Amino acid sequence: MKPAFLLPLLALTLVTGCTRQNPVAATPETGTLPVRTAIADAASLPAVIEMPATIRPAERAVISAKVSGTIASLPWGLGQAANAGDVLASLSVPEIEARVRQAQAQLAENERAVAREHTLVTKGVNPPDTLRDAEDRLRFAQAGLAEAEAMLAYASIRAPFAGVITEKHVLPGDLATPGLPLLVLESTSRLRAEGTVPEQAASTLRIGDSLPVVVHDGAPAVEGRIEELSVAADAVSRSVLVKVSLPAGSARSGQFARLQVTAGVAESVRVPATAVTRFGQMERVFVVEDGRALLRLVKTGRTAADRIEILSGLSAGEHVVLAPPAMLRDGQAVAVQP
Repeated sequence: MKPAFLLPLLALTLVTGCTRQNPVAATPETGTLPVRTAIADAASLPAVIEMPATIRPAERAVISAKVSGTIASLPWGLGQAANAGDVLASLSVPEIEARVRQAQAQLAENERAVAREHTLVTKGVNPPDTLRDAEDRLRFAQAGLAEAEAMLAYASIRAPFAGVITEKHVLPGDLATPGLPLLVLESTSRLRAEGTVPEQAASTLRIGDSLPVVVHDGAPAVEGRIEELSVAADAVSRSVLVKVSLPAGSARSGQFARLQVTAGVAESVRVPATAVTRFGQMERVFVVEDGRALLRLVKTGRTAADRIEILSGLSAGEHVVLAPPAMLRDGQAVAVQP
């Protein structure tokens, strides 16, 4: 007879043996993926160098006062658009206002003197020379009033052209003096990319020529037109300043850009644009070798039609995968489809 305490232990052993699970089978390897490929071809293309540039407005004005005075009104803020002739700031100039009133009184007095002398000369009381002297004093008073009114007009500071306020240096109540910057006004209708290019490459450039400008990374270049070209090269950098006008709305003032300047001819490798995929900041292609897809990191250049230039990471004659499937991995077996 078995002891009673062995019965529960025997039952537990039987239950455990009956409920034991079978080992998990290994996951089979990923199968072969069908892909389409194209051959990376070599082509002779113009050698393009990219030079840094800065987007600047063609019209930019630092607004300052011509007369001294306290700023009475300055309603404009950063980013606000102004039309040509709009009053940007008003100055309080009581001294000039007093000069205007003084000139007006002087003019009125001389007008009365001319009328009196005209009557006396007509009656033969005074000689004609006294009338001419009075008329000379009248013209002098008229010029004095015109000068005072011109000075008073400077108290209203107006926009010289249509643009946007990009800087604001003073507030109402501040003292404005001649030469002190108050505001900066920039035109948004005409922007230019300004940069320097090597003197050898600049020798082929002419005013009015078309020049590509890269404004946004990854976006096609914008076709600009050379508006200004320096005739002298910098003696230190051996470069020439060039200013390229851009289409309206293609960039913003202060933005970084790159000028694409042609400098001879060079051999380049091109592939269909669908062969290049991007993962974050990396550009990738899959190359088929011995029935497997191998991942390559590449650097791309210009895009023309449906083909993209490969600057590094790929050689001419290699087979690249077109529109790589999302499940394609480095080293995976592939079957090339016609």
